[in-house]
Amino acid sequence: MKFRILLFLSSILFFASCGSKKKVVNKKNPGVVIVEPKPIELPSVNEKELTKELKKKNPSLNKYTLAYIRKYAPIAVKEMHEYKIPASITLAQGILESGRGRSELALKSNNHFGIKCHTGWTGERVYHDDDAKGECFRKYVYPETSYKDHSLFLTQRRRYAFLFDYNIKDYKKWAYGLRKAGYATDRKYPAKLLKLIKDYKLYEFDKIKKGKYTKEIKELNTNKTNKKQVTPKQLKLDSYKVRKGDTLYSISRKFGISVDALKKLNNLKDNTISIGQKLVVK
Repeated sequence: MKFRILLFLSSILFFASCGSKKKVVNKKNPGVVIVEPKPIELPSVNEKELTKELKKKNPSLNKYTLAYIRKYAPIAVKEMHEYKIPASITLAQGILESGRGRSELALKSNNHFGIKCHTGWTGERVYHDDDAKGECFRKYVYPETSYKDHSLFLTQRRRYAFLFDYNIKDYKKWAYGLRKAGYATDRKYPAKLLKLIKDYKLYEFDKIKKGKYTKEIKELNTNKTNKKQVTPKQLKLDSYKVRKGDTLYSISRKFGISVDALKKLNNLKDNTISIGQKLVVK
């Protein structure tokens, strides 16, 4: 009798242990914390005056969109000067992709452009349902890093290279070009961007001159202890072998040379380059 009882209890423990194993769920990879430079102070780009005038003329304009413009316009202009992407396009994308800065992805992860993890991303990540269930998205400490990553995303991928042949003030071509390059699957994506740019006069930020703005940034941040932006070290080479994903623009940034100068050095008639091609960079 005692043997039967012991056998019964043992079987219960065995099946209980098996059941507990089935409940274990592997946590999705949270990624590692990447050290992000502390954002520097940026001067005004007349964002307060512009939004105040817009609100006065059209009180029905969305208050959250106006607040977003006041907060992030200076960052969009800074990125424009560094990466040649129209500030109006960057702002319109930020407003649209982040739900005016109020989406869960923007609020909790500072991801304003809906950039997914993609191959090679080792930083922190979060998972949201998008085109598919539980997709991986990048997570940032600062919104400024999200803006920087958006600029790098466009400049370092070959499929977006043709956009940089457009005039920086031609936001209409950029809007349709982004859709053509596959940034969004929504057919109405260009129209949505253009409506935001027109309704909120975002094209005004494309007119901000680089020289004065850059000087004001330096004056604001002189003698401050903010960490410098982390950038790849400039390689001291006379030539460079084109790799997968390279564009003339990304190579020009790497070696501190303009695209025009790079084309002239290599007798290039257009921006077309191929993997394995050697380019003179100095």
